[in-house]
Amino acid sequence: MADLLADELAELRGLVGDQPASWDLSGELPVELLRKLGARGLLCAEVPANYGGLGATSADNGQFTAGVGAMCSSLRSVMTSHGIAAWTIQRTGDREQRRRYLAELTSGQIAAVAFSEPGAGSDLSAMEATITPDGDTVVLNGHKKWITVAKYADVILVLARYGEDAAFAVVPTDTPGVTVVPVPSPMGCRAAGHSDVHFDQVRLPVSAVLGGGGQSLPLLFTTALSYGRMSVAWGCLGIVRACLNAATAHARNREQGGKRLAEHQLVAGHLADLVVAEQISSRVCEHASRVWDAKSADMVISAVTAKHVSAGQAAKAGAIAVQVLASAGAQDGHVVARAYRDAKLMEIIEGSNEICRLILAEHALAVVPESE
Repeated sequence: MADLLADELAELRGLVGDQPASWDLSGELPVELLRKLGARGLLCAEVPANYGGLGATSADNGQFTAGVGAMCSSLRSVMTSHGIAAWTIQRTGDREQRRRYLAELTSGQIAAVAFSEPGAGSDLSAMEATITPDGDTVVLNGHKKWITVAKYADVILVLARYGEDAAFAVVPTDTPGVTVVPVPSPMGCRAAGHSDVHFDQVRLPVSAVLGGGGQSLPLLFTTALSYGRMSVAWGCLGIVRACLNAATAHARNREQGGKRLAEHQLVAGHLADLVVAEQISSRVCEHASRVWDAKSADMVISAVTAKHVSAGQAAKAGAIAVQVLASAGAQDGHVVARAYRDAKLMEIIEGSNEICRLILAEHALAVVPESE
């Protein structure tokens, strides 16, 4: 599987080329490329083969995700959202839902996942969207905000209240009552299809509610978000690698004061910091994927750690790379300009830095014994 994904990544690099710069400027990804990747199972490579997927390990899919992240964070964002949808269906759907929806998500259909609302971001207890049973149907109402990939999506996996509990509903975007409004000029991942989505009396069959509904909100949220955090962590490693490559190439070839930039000690120090950032991010992602593939009880906390650390290293790497390239990289579309903006968003999505730190602190209090 590692060889297959390495070959797919090499082919994808040829297809993508230098297009991410124009995608960043236009705010658009080519939908035909997304469908091609989806039909080859590459948007959710960890889906088991018996459901139409590739059955990749987290480690192998992680390296593929990092490779895509080094090319284009917007494209990687599609992989993250689509992968969250597939993972959530796999974990919370019944047998028929897994058979039906996973086959669609590995055949070219594009999926988004809707969590956040205008008044409910990190605090989903304030979520107001509702799924209400009505005979052999359910009715969905609510407003979801800044939903990645929604602009391109065929279906959106929507988290909403279901009585006293919660549920995910699989919502085709062409259902009456669904309105997708793209976010104008987002700061980062500009081509990732960020949108606000309104659901006004959206009527769905009961079979669209994963697992029949009525499940714990924190459990559903954590299940879905853990996959997203892993994907973002590996994508941030890709950002770091892109910054390291761009800064090294520039410092090697650019002359200043009669010698190469790389020969100036302060610039060399920046390159060293990028190497360290790449190594830190690599090790934390590799560890998290080993834990994930082993199905360890530490899956959730390892995913939080990997996302928090890699996002921070990516933000640092973006700032360093822009500093090294200076005006050569200070233009929208350039790989380090994209990295600088994209990485900052990675410190916010899938649990902000502050939320990650609170989770890690709670973990420490739970596992470290009190001293006598």
